[in-house]
Amino acid sequence: MPGVPAFILRRLYVKGSLQNTTNGWRFTLKNSLGSGYAHGLIPLRVDESEEIPLEQTSFENDGVTVSFDQVNRENTFGLQMNRSIVIRVIGEQLSRGAHRIDFVCVVPGLGQIGFDFTDEVDGA
Repeated sequence: MPGVPAFILRRLYVKGSLQNTTNGWRFTLKNSLGSGYAHGLIPLRVDESEEIPLEQTSFENDGVTVSFDQVNRENTFGLQMNRSIVIRVIGEQLSRGAHRIDFVCVVPGLGQIGFDFTDEVDGA
């Protein structure tokens, strides 16, 4: 079964949402493609080299913060239609300038699907 092309998935990223926080950085995804879920998340990759440990990455779903390492078949990563979800990374802030972020998840029936985006961080 073919996967979903990265150029389509890239539309999930909210341009301009890559920002440093006091204890790391974050970005926003907004689903305008159709509801779906993943039962696995792969570590985020920054600038095609640095892999972020799953336990340092989380998302908020209906007011509940879930670590990437807690996502499984019973506790899924859901993206409901027309809803935003903030992805947070605890750790070092990103340096000022452009960064490429790779986001990959495991979707039932499709396997690993993902996309990358490049955006600018203005500063701390």
